[in-house]
Amino acid sequence: MSLFEMYLKLGFQHIININGYDHIVFVLALCAGYSIKELKKVLILVTAFTIGHSLTLALSTLKIISIPSDIIEFLIPATILVTALSNVLPFKSRNNRFIYIVTLFFGLIHGLGFSNYLKELLGREANIITPLLAFNIGLELGQIVILIAYFLLLLLTVNVFKARDNFWRIFISGIAVGIAMILLMDTGKVLF
Repeated sequence: MSLFEMYLKLGFQHIININGYDHIVFVLALCAGYSIKELKKVLILVTAFTIGHSLTLALSTLKIISIPSDIIEFLIPATILVTALSNVLPFKSRNNRFIYIVTLFFGLIHGLGFSNYLKELLGREANIITPLLAFNIGLELGQIVILIAYFLLLLLTVNVFKARDNFWRIFISGIAVGIAMILLMDTGKVLF
């Protein structure tokens, strides 16, 4: 297996790994706010998240930024909570570009959550550009797999089982809020 393939696989596994479920919950919460007609917008949002994730992975690996992991571990569920709440509260504005900036910013936070581990791996590499690129492509592919699975389930339940359009938005957002609250309480104990 080449270096590129190894890091591509690592990035893909990072996002779909059930042990790192916070990323899965975030992507699902992000998807839940949109209908199948808005798939293009969701793809752009997921890519904005990946760009943010990539930037902080690169900056952290190059030792340009360093934020204590306790703070990051608290901020990650906060991003999930804000995303899930924005799906069900009336303040969400889907037509402006602000949501792309917020999603990119949330990607910056999530990238810092994995940066220490990746920094250790990349510390052994002479050139970090190829592994970092491969990792982030793998990450993007993993997010697209989650996105496709979500929207296929949405299509199936709405078209075949005649579920209401907003059922999954409310259901996924509610689960995401619950998970985020549990994670916030757990990480808050350590932080505060």
